[in-house]
Amino acid sequence: MTELVDTVTETVREAATRLRDAGVAPEALARYVPQHRRLLIPRKASMQPLGQVWRLGTLLIGADPAAPALYVAGRATRSAVRPYPGNQSISREERRDLAAAALHGGYPEGTAVNFDATPLPIDESTLGSLSPELPLGVVDGALHVRWRAGAPLAGAQTLAAYLDERVELLVNPPQGAS
Repeated sequence: MTELVDTVTETVREAATRLRDAGVAPEALARYVPQHRRLLIPRKASMQPLGQVWRLGTLLIGADPAAPALYVAGRATRSAVRPYPGNQSISREERRDLAAAALHGGYPEGTAVNFDATPLPIDESTLGSLSPELPLGVVDGALHVRWRAGAPLAGAQTLAAYLDERVELLVNPPQGAS
């Protein structure tokens, strides 16, 4: 199992280094703090900064190659001013509230903010007991990434192949993509 931990750590570190060296800008990672009261004073919902990550499909990797970090992607928004309610659908109003929470959390308007991400410590206990609800699983001593949680691990890419493919798409996007 120690070999798996070392392999995953090095794979995540290499991906972060490639992205940083290529000049790919990381996105924000935050924790959503819902509207609440503190000492009877109402506080607006906000996003509490946790760091920076790159979104690679279903996974996020930390932007610091010296401290490799791996997360299962949660939700994302772009910080924006909350306009007056416009009798939109409830889901649209909720998305506007989340964008306003990111702005209230200190992120400049237009900043991509990832939140509700699940951290995956790169250690023996975590990698040895991955839940089937996660898009990751261990097969034959290698960590594999499924296209969605619950999908079979048969035929799933190894973490190294998955990150290599996703990093390549960010570093050299297909013609016409921007």
